Amino acid sequence: MTGPDRLDDLLAPAHRNLLVGGTWREADDGRRFEVVDPADGSVLTTVADGSPDEAVEALDAAVAAQADWAATAPRERGEILRRTWQLLQDRADDVALLMSLEMGKPVAEARGEVAYGSEFFRWYAEEAVRIHGRWMHNPAGGSRLLTIKKPVGPCLFVTPWNFPLAMGTRKIGPAIAAGCTMVVKPAASTPLTMLLLATLLEEAGLPPGVLNVVPTTRDKGLSETLQADDRLRKVSFTGSTAAGRVLVRQSAEQLQRVSMELGGNAPFVVFADADLDAAVEGAMLAKMRNMGEACTSANRFLVHADVAEEFGAKLAARMGALRVGRGQDDGVDVGPLIDEKAVESVAQLVTDAVHDGARVLVGGDAPDGPGFFYNPTVLVDVPADSAINVAEIFGPVAPITTFTTDEEAVAAANATEYGLASYVYTRDLARTIKVAEALEFGMVGVNTGLVSNPAAPFGGMKASGFGREGGFEGIEEYLETTYVALPV
Repeated sequence: MTGPDRLDDLLAPAHRNLLVGGTWREADDGRRFEVVDPADGSVLTTVADGSPDEAVEALDAAVAAQADWAATAPRERGEILRRTWQLLQDRADDVALLMSLEMGKPVAEARGEVAYGSEFFRWYAEEAVRIHGRWMHNPAGGSRLLTIKKPVGPCLFVTPWNFPLAMGTRKIGPAIAAGCTMVVKPAASTPLTMLLLATLLEEAGLPPGVLNVVPTTRDKGLSETLQADDRLRKVSFTGSTAAGRVLVRQSAEQLQRVSMELGGNAPFVVFADADLDAAVEGAMLAKMRNMGEACTSANRFLVHADVAEEFGAKLAARMGALRVGRGQDDGVDVGPLIDEKAVESVAQLVTDAVHDGARVLVGGDAPDGPGFFYNPTVLVDVPADSAINVAEIFGPVAPITTFTTDEEAVAAANATEYGLASYVYTRDLARTIKVAEALEFGMVGVNTGLVSNPAAPFGGMKASGFGREGGFEGIEEYLETTYVALPV
């Protein structure tokens, strides 16, 4: 039993509602919205559709809980995170199945997200007790300089549909560790995983009001209302660059702290001296994670002309061997995209690339329905200025463009408004250093298709946003610094 009938085992009906101040409740106007299974378009369940007024009530609860939560011993905050990490390990299969049902990724891959996402709680459980300032003598003498770290205060977290657990844990983890309260608005396409996570945090002993969850289809009204409130001190958003720009503009009036993890257009650069088998393995990781629906997904394959034909053939063979199907079925490698609009967008980019002169080595079409599927696709001879090299594909398509010199490769890689992730394959150490320094991206994977790590700072530059999640840097996003001058 892996379909909608399992939902009551995974998430009680009472928890498909709003969580405000420790109480699970229906929306005041009774509105609910449907959560759809992208594998066949069927309705899985409905969830309470919160209003902007109810978001304010959630902020009320966060504000009311803030002082006590900030005063809670760091060790206790860390222990709550540690207990939640353990609960996620114990219920990894349930969380993975629920995630697969609502957003489509294969269950095996969803288990990987549980392992990755939960690790933010273990990492920040350990960082909670390591928040510290400094004490020093005034260089001029006559006083001491003391700095104190304090929680920023109530936060708003807006999380996306593509990684419904991990994009939440890497915000919630450091916020809890730092002593911040929060209102979370999960994506309307995938609210169920966040709601289940909220129940686990409750079970782990998180006090009422520290975490409030408001699922809604009224995104614009909710963010406008909360950001106009001077009690909200921090906004963290993962999503499109267009939406991020709106939230940054709205933050200006109250001068809220903001962290923006936005769009990507990751280059995957393969130099002539690369180990091509390793590069293909890395390409499969970097391209096909989450069906290509990831901001870190390899979007543009820039391959040296001397090895492009061989690389393309090897990649096409691997991509063509992938099994497409429902994420809960055994042996499935590639699940559905999130909705019909996503399929149409990917199909149009492929059609335009072929019109521009690209050749299809494998895929290039959508299988017959039901569901929102697109076949894994490899394109070669893709012109550098083709739309598929400019747009964020967010699908299982690998377009290959060639280069001949290192300088040409770096220039092509940087020829985008985005600057999140990038990938480089070469066996030349000097080239590795030179290229990594020249790339205008927040993350560079060298001879690896996997850059995300809870112990490392995740984030970008340019139109990919600002701020970092994970690592030692991540908790600083939730701390303010007070300087105290002490005459002696």
